[in-house]
Amino acid sequence: MTVPTTRTDTATFGGGCFWCVEAIFQRVEGVLHVESGYAGGHVKNPTYEQVCQKNTGHAEVCRIVYDPDKISYEALLEIFWKTHDPTTPNRQGNDIGPQYRSVIFYHNDVQRQIAQKYKAALEEAKIFDKPIVTEIVPLNDNYYKAEEYHQNYFNRHPHQSYCAFVIAPKVEKFEKLFKHKLKK
Repeated sequence: MTVPTTRTDTATFGGGCFWCVEAIFQRVEGVLHVESGYAGGHVKNPTYEQVCQKNTGHAEVCRIVYDPDKISYEALLEIFWKTHDPTTPNRQGNDIGPQYRSVIFYHNDVQRQIAQKYKAALEEAKIFDKPIVTEIVPLNDNYYKAEEYHQNYFNRHPHQSYCAFVIAPKVEKFEKLFKHKLKK
């Protein structure tokens, strides 16, 4: 007897505070796991405090493990582009600094091509009033899982002020916009 296995793939996105990105992608049908972390910098095994000093080169990111038979990389990109502001360099709302930059870390050449094509289509369609500043760069060996207290943050602390006033409205907007992609 063969045991059915789920094929998985991984996407890594930075779109501001990783608590916000995590809260959104955890609700997407086909997403199996979301992990908050740091990527893109030159400091090995950085801490949150180091990343907040704005000199590690790391961005707050989420590593998203998904079932490509249930959701495509393109659909994940659509959610990414529509749930943050890709036109503000080193900033999302009141979160300011290079760790909050908009970035897609691709895991292979196919992801790179898809992300670049999607970005070019958005720019050509003039969806945004300002130029898109989202970086599209390879995920090398510089991804590090964030501290355990950052994982599943919104779900564990929904009444904390940042969660209630910043993340909850983003999640509500996402759920209205993407109700057809929500987990059942």
